[in-house]
Amino acid sequence: MLRDHVAMPSVVKSMGLVFGDIGTSPIYTFTAIFLLIPPTPQNVMGILSLIFWTLTILVTVQYTFLAMHMGKKGEGGTIVLKEILLPMLKSGNQIAFVSLLSIIGISLFIGDGVITPAISILSAVEGVLLIPGFEQTAQIFLMLAAAIITICLFAFQARGTEKVAWAFGPVMVVWFAVLAVSGVVALCLAPQVLFAVNPMYAADYLLHNGLAGFLILSSVILCATGGEALYADMGHLGREPIVKAWHLVFFALVINYFGQGAFLMANPNSQNVLFDMIFSEAKFLYIPFLLLSIAATVIASQAMISGIFSIVYQGITTRILPLLHIEYTSPHLRSQIYIDVVNWMLLFAVLLVIMVFRSSNSLTHAYGLAVCGTMMITSIFILWILVLRGELIKSIIAGGVLVVTTSFLISNLHKIPSGGYWSLIIAAIPLGIILIYTNGQRQLASSLKPVPIEDFLPEFNKVYASVNKISGSALYFARDFRRLPQYIPRTMFVNNIVYEENIVISIIRTEQPFGVTWGVTRELTKGLSIFEIYLGYMEIVDISKILKEADIDEKTIFYGMEDIATNHVVWKIFGAIKHLTPSVVQFYRLPADKIHGVVTRVEM
Repeated sequence: MLRDHVAMPSVVKSMGLVFGDIGTSPIYTFTAIFLLIPPTPQNVMGILSLIFWTLTILVTVQYTFLAMHMGKKGEGGTIVLKEILLPMLKSGNQIAFVSLLSIIGISLFIGDGVITPAISILSAVEGVLLIPGFEQTAQIFLMLAAAIITICLFAFQARGTEKVAWAFGPVMVVWFAVLAVSGVVALCLAPQVLFAVNPMYAADYLLHNGLAGFLILSSVILCATGGEALYADMGHLGREPIVKAWHLVFFALVINYFGQGAFLMANPNSQNVLFDMIFSEAKFLYIPFLLLSIAATVIASQAMISGIFSIVYQGITTRILPLLHIEYTSPHLRSQIYIDVVNWMLLFAVLLVIMVFRSSNSLTHAYGLAVCGTMMITSIFILWILVLRGELIKSIIAGGVLVVTTSFLISNLHKIPSGGYWSLIIAAIPLGIILIYTNGQRQLASSLKPVPIEDFLPEFNKVYASVNKISGSALYFARDFRRLPQYIPRTMFVNNIVYEENIVISIIRTEQPFGVTWGVTRELTKGLSIFEIYLGYMEIVDISKILKEADIDEKTIFYGMEDIATNHVVWKIFGAIKHLTPSVVQFYRLPADKIHGVVTRVEM
């Protein structure tokens, strides 16, 4: 009991940090579905059953039961599954295939992350239309209000969310409580909708509606948007608080959806089901509810933004994304980070989406495709890992989940001509950057042939003994001290810049998500030492602090820079990416007054 009591603050915090997206889906899901099909009792029962089992299979089974037990220390996300799977593979083709799938998954997640704030905030703002006297509000003013809220949200990111994060959880607790209570009240109108928990209603709907019934799955999936963000954000709080919170959130969501179904049966002409339901139940509380819904959608958007920051950071540390300037906005929570360029690119994309689609109903035609793509990739990784681990029962369950996610993805393909292409266009931007960057780095490595340490040492000993040495210590960065980058011998042997102490720093990302260790400085030969730092692939660290703790007092820090000369358009883009992104020493915030870049011209 005591342990449960202690865990409650974390459960409340998780409601604010990771459940905002899926928690606000009742605002638009039911309305989007019944704008496409008539609200007959049979349709309502079938859709309720589909929603119930979608939440159960895609979120409860796939994420809280299967995916969240994959990591070792409560980490989550597509990259985490990739890092678990890669060491288990032996074929180079399999490794390449998994790496490509993970890159596509990351890109689709970002594409989904752009549409989430747009549809969430727009759908909440559109609730103004039910306030007496505001029924004729022009859509342009609703778009403007949504844009202002969005700009304020993204402008606030640089300050960090820790100062206000304490309020996110309680606000979402109130939100879920209101959803549950309003759902219970509405159930009195048609309590028979509770029978929709029987999966036969879902099966009956799909069997009797043919292709149209299958395609409606593309709108049903809206109830589970946020499931992937829920998993990606798991590293913030760990598995247990999120799983416990999901039990409460699942109950509130299901009760509210069933309440909306009962309300729609009694009021088949409703155009905005949730807001109409609240307005009919308590007119005097409608404006407070509207303000609460806007607050909830802002929190939902914040959860998605934080999730994208986390995924981008994982991409940087696993070397599939270029280095970007990162601000650490909290001295206490390592997950609280801010990436300037990602933030403003997301803002631009969200505002563009609001301007193009204009209304939340139009946005539902684009929303869901990227979500399903990401979920299917997650399903593939989970099944693959379980099969290789020999967990038969879980593998069978995961296989069933993969069939479901694949069905949802296929049903969403028809959205491509009517707006779904926008999520693909947005996802194509990070996909293109990742592919150009990873291939460019590979091409660069083959052009800049590293020098084996056994060839380097004899030459170093000769130069060290013959030239005048500069007093103090110099640091050089190399991914692997056994294969030194060309800028190091060039600095020492061509320019004759040799310090009394020359230390090669290697920062090595391990297969574990967290953990920071470093070895004692080892002397390879007189005047030359190596210092290796081992970091988990999700770890955020202060390299300067590690160097101080290791008693390394550097006078100068050298690092390699490439001047890329090319006529190839792809490599020109790669050169621009390298030019615009910080170097490794800038990324780790080493003292600017000690840094010296050594430029090497490379033909590509």
